[in-house]
Amino acid sequence: MNNLLKPILSLCFVILSFSLSAQDRPNIVLIMADDLGGRDLPAYGNQFNETPNIDKLVSQGMLFNNAYAAPVCSPTRASIQAGQYPARVGIFDFISGHWRPYEEVTVPHHQVQHLPNKIATIGNAMQDAGYKTGYFGKWHLGNNPEHLPNSRGYDQAYMYAGGGFYHPKFVPEYKGKQEDRLSETLTSMGIDFIEENKAEPFFLFVSHYDVHVQLDADRDLIDKYLNKPKDPDYPSNAVYAAMISHVDESVGAIMAAVEEKGLMDNTVFIFFSDNGGVDNRFDNVPLLGGESQDVYPEDHPLRYIATSNAPFRAGKGTLYEGGVRVPLIVRWPEKVKAGSTSEAIVSSVDFYPTFLDLGKGKRPQNQVLDGISMLSPLTENTFDPEREVFTHYPVYHHEVPMSALRKGDWKIIENLVSGEFDLYNLKYDIIEMTDLKFSYPDKLAEMKQALKKWQVATNAQNPVPNPDFDPAKRYEWGTNPFR
Repeated sequence: MNNLLKPILSLCFVILSFSLSAQDRPNIVLIMADDLGGRDLPAYGNQFNETPNIDKLVSQGMLFNNAYAAPVCSPTRASIQAGQYPARVGIFDFISGHWRPYEEVTVPHHQVQHLPNKIATIGNAMQDAGYKTGYFGKWHLGNNPEHLPNSRGYDQAYMYAGGGFYHPKFVPEYKGKQEDRLSETLTSMGIDFIEENKAEPFFLFVSHYDVHVQLDADRDLIDKYLNKPKDPDYPSNAVYAAMISHVDESVGAIMAAVEEKGLMDNTVFIFFSDNGGVDNRFDNVPLLGGESQDVYPEDHPLRYIATSNAPFRAGKGTLYEGGVRVPLIVRWPEKVKAGSTSEAIVSSVDFYPTFLDLGKGKRPQNQVLDGISMLSPLTENTFDPEREVFTHYPVYHHEVPMSALRKGDWKIIENLVSGEFDLYNLKYDIIEMTDLKFSYPDKLAEMKQALKKWQVATNAQNPVPNPDFDPAKRYEWGTNPFR
C-alpha cells in the first residue's frame, strides 16, 4: 500500500508546487497607446481630456514622471521586444522610414525592414518562463509571416493590418463584430485571452492604434467635446479627445475583466505610450480622417493640430522632451503603493528585464539587455537619480537628425548634421530653451564622452554628407529606396 501511495503523493506534491509557483508569478498586462503625449492625460495635469478609467488606475498604482520612449513607433516597439536601445537593434526609425533625397546629409537606412531574426523577443522569454502570451494590435516590426507576432513569441496574436479605426483588418483574419471600432475589437481580443488563460500565468500586450492620425472617433464623443469649454492653454481638439476616451474605455474594460476573474491582486497592469504627442504633421497634411473631416472647416487650425506637449518642447519625431517623455502608470496591488508617484528615470528598454524578474525568467543567451529592472522603483520607490537614458534618431522628421543622453537632471543633444551640442538642465529648464554648454564646460565634456561611448558600444549609425545636396530642394520628401 505504501508503495502505491508514494507515486501518488509525489504527483500531488508536484502539482501543488506548480500551483504555488504559478500563483507566485503575477500575470502581466501591458496596454500601449499610439502617439499619446506626455501631458494628454488628466493625471499629468490635462484640463480638457477625460479618462476616468486611467484615473482609477492611477489611484490604485504608481504614476511615473520621467518615463521615456523613442521618438516614433517602430523603434519603441523594437526596444520593448528586444530589451535593447533601437540603435543597437538597428530599427531607429519607423518602418519603412523617412527620406529626403536632397538634404545636406544622407541618413542611414535599416538593414532589414523587420525586427531582426536573431532577437529573442520578450514574448519568447515569457513563453520560456511558462507564460501564455498574447499580442493584439499594431506591430509595425515586419509584415512577412515569419516576422509577425505569432511567429515571434506570442501564442495568440492578431496584428492590425490597416483599414482605419472603423474597418480594421487583421493578420491572421479575425471575424469580430462588424460594428465594432478598432479599439473595441482589440479590447475584446484581450478580454477573451484573459478568459482563456486565467488559470495560468499570462502576458497580454494590447497595442492600440489610437490616438494616431488620421484622427477619427465616434461622433457622439466628438460632439461631447465640441460642446465642452476649451482649455485656453491646450488645443482642445475634440476628435483627439474622443480618441483618448476610446483608449480609456479599453483600459476600463480590461481592468474590469481582470477584476471579475479574481486576478487583480496577482496582475501587474501597465499603461504606456510609444512616443510623444503629434503637435503638428511634418508633411502639413490635415490630421482628420473619416467622418471626422466634417468636424472642423478646412481652414480651422484644429484640423492640423492634435495636441500640445507643453511645457515640454516639441513633439513626436524629435528628441526634445515632448517627443520622448511619455505617460507610464503601473498597478500591482499590495506590491506597488496605491496613488504613488515616482521620479525614477525609466525607459521602454526596461520592460524586458522587469518582466523577466516578475516571471522568474532567464535572460536570453548572446543578447545584450540595455534596460534595468523597474522592480525597485515599483515596490520600494528607490532608484538611481543619475540614471542614464539614451535616444538616437539619425533621420529627418520634425527636426534634423539628433542623438541625446539624459543623466539625472542634465540632458545633452547632439546635432548629427552640424556636430554641435546643446546642454540643458531639466530641473530648471523643462522647456529646453537655455543652452548651458558654455556655462558648464566640465559637464558638457562629461556628457559628450558618455554619449560618444554609448554610440560606439551600440554601433549607432549616423548620417553622412550627401553628394546630391540641393538647397533649393532640400525639404522635399521622397520614397525611401531601401524600403
